[in-house]
Amino acid sequence: MEQHLFNYKARVVEIYDGDTCTIDIDLGFSTWLKGEKIRLLRINAPEVKGSSRIKGIKSRDALKKMILGKDIFLQTIKDRKEKYGRYLGEVWVKQTKDTASSRSQEGYININDWMVSQGFAVYKQY
Repeated sequence: MEQHLFNYKARVVEIYDGDTCTIDIDLGFSTWLKGEKIRLLRINAPEVKGSSRIKGIKSRDALKKMILGKDIFLQTIKDRKEKYGRYLGEVWVKQTKDTASSRSQEGYININDWMVSQGFAVYKQY
């Protein structure tokens, strides 16, 4: 089945855990959708409660450091929400000197993949 991605400018206003955030989405024409919950597509991070609490907090804090309060680009799949009503999305943030690798060019980082590459999440189909 073909997936159609929709692209938006957005601002991250809250981080719940290593794979869930709340964002305000710029829909264009001075129209904003505020307080939308987004689940990072393709990945799963440890929970901030229960037996995985310590790893979950580290994962959450890493995501906060990377995107909280920042302008991002969001890619969502049209009309696709997961079982908790969150939209599934890919999050892209502008690369900084701290996040650039010696092999990368000035540009953007896919946060979903970054979380996995840094050991804060794993890839998961859901």
